[in-house]
Amino acid sequence: MSLPLPEFVDERFLDHRRRATSVAGMTSAALAILLAAYRWFHDHVVSVELLAVIATFIIIKYALFFWYRRTD
Repeated sequence: MSLPLPEFVDERFLDHRRRATSVAGMTSAALAILLAAYRWFHDHVVSVELLAVIATFIIIKYALFFWYRRTD
């Protein structure tokens, strides 16, 4: 059973939300990669936490990519 959505929620709204979330995720991943590279090249420190964030992003992105490709 699905809940009724407010009237302003239509296909365009959902598509804009999907696209905005995608851009935000890609931007956050790029920022994590740049920050990890900066810490590695400038400070000569490997940031394990940032590498974990980057690895999580890559794993989730490709898992969803292959899932959608298989089920679409």
